[in-house]
Amino acid sequence: MTRTQLSFEHDMLRDARDRAREMGVSLAEYVRRLVSADLQGTKRSVDPGVVFDLGCSGGSDVARDKDRMLAEAFAEPRR
Repeated sequence: MTRTQLSFEHDMLRDARDRAREMGVSLAEYVRRLVSADLQGTKRSVDPGVVFDLGCSGGSDVARDKDRMLAEAFAEPRR
């Protein structure tokens, strides 16, 4: 590990120490966990495909009708 120095506002440092104490870890470990979680946060834990096929209205085929739908949308006056 490499040692580093950080600066915090007084209240933030107090709250961070309190949270670390509640978790039963050192302030350094608490900060390491936060940084680790943030760096891993860019990885998706949920498959974005879950939003597809949620409903089945059966009345729309955007792939087939997209040109007509766009033409209708552009033909309507703007609000």
